[in-house]
Amino acid sequence: MKLSIIIPAYNEEATIADVVRHVNAVDLGRVQKEIIIVDDASKDRTHDILKTLPHVLTASHPTNRGKGAALSTGINMATGDIVIFQDADLEYTPEDYPTVIEPLVTRRCEAVLGSRFLHERPVFWGAKKSPYLSHYIGNTLIIWMTNLLYHQHFTDYEGCYKAFVRSVLLDTPVQSAGFEFDNELICKLLRKGIRIEEVPIRYRPRTYAQGKKITWRHGMTMLWTILKWRFARLGSDRAVTEYKTAA
Repeated sequence: MKLSIIIPAYNEEATIADVVRHVNAVDLGRVQKEIIIVDDASKDRTHDILKTLPHVLTASHPTNRGKGAALSTGINMATGDIVIFQDADLEYTPEDYPTVIEPLVTRRCEAVLGSRFLHERPVFWGAKKSPYLSHYIGNTLIIWMTNLLYHQHFTDYEGCYKAFVRSVLLDTPVQSAGFEFDNELICKLLRKGIRIEEVPIRYRPRTYAQGKKITWRHGMTMLWTILKWRFARLGSDRAVTEYKTAA
C-alpha cells in the first residue's frame, strides 16, 4: 500500500525542508510514502529549496491560484492508494499519520477527518492562552453549520489532516481553488454517503508573523461554500479531468 502526501506550499522557505524531514522520519510500517509538493507561485526561496530535496515529486504554478488549486494539482499527480493533506508549516506533526490513515488501511471507511478538538480544546485565559479566539469562533460556526445542514456530529472540519482513498477523490470534482476546497470536498462526500471517521490530531498554531495566512474573510467564504453545496447539483465527471485542466 502507498500513501501520497500532498503538500501545497506558498512562501514557506522557513519550514518546507523541516516538514519534509519530519514526513520522511515517520515510520508507517509496510505503507510506502510518496511526497508531492506543489509550489503555488511562491515569491521567496521555496522553489529553489524544493530543488534540493531528494525523493520528492514537485510541481509549480506559474501564478498564485490558491491552496485548493495546489491540492488539485497534487491529487492529479498522486499514485498512492491513500492520499493525505499536509500543510507546509509546522502547525501539525506528521507523527499523527499512523492514527489518521489507520481507518483507511483497515478499510473501515473511505475518508478520515483529523480533529484538533478531540485531543484538546484551546483555552483563552492564563499563561498558555490561545491568541486566536476569533478563529475558534469561526471554527465553531463552521462545525455547527456543517453538522446542521448535513446531519452530522463531527467536532472539526478545519484540521489540516484529512485522508482519503484516492479513488474517492477522483470521483469527487471540486471547483474551489482557495482554503474552502476542503469544505466543498467534505460536503460533497457527506451528500454522497461516503463513510467518514474522525480521529484526534495535535495542533500547534503559528502566528501571522510566522506565516499564518487564513483570515476571517476565508471563513466567510467557507460558510458560503458549506451552504452552497448543501443544495447545488453534484457533478458526475471524474475529478481528474478538472484537475488536469487546472494544472
